Amino acid sequence: DFSPLDEEGTSFVDRQYTKAYVRHLFKSGEVLGGMIASLHNLAFYLWLAGEAREQIIAGTFSNWKDQMVRKVTTRL
Repeated sequence: DFSPLDEEGTSFVDRQYTKAYVRHLFKSGEVLGGMIASLHNLAFYLWLAGEAREQIIAGTFSNWKDQMVRKVTTRL
């Protein structure tokens, strides 16, 4: 799969590296694979926390949380 890691991602690694390349890095034991995955995951969690904060301020957190739990658990 030569598509980007995450086309809607917030980190530069999401569009710069392909899924195939990151898989290759993991399969060959390269440390860079873990570094790319960590950057992707940290950017996602930072986005998630910021979005949660916005939803809390707007008073819509409960509905948003229910939607996000469904989305995140079925994304793969």
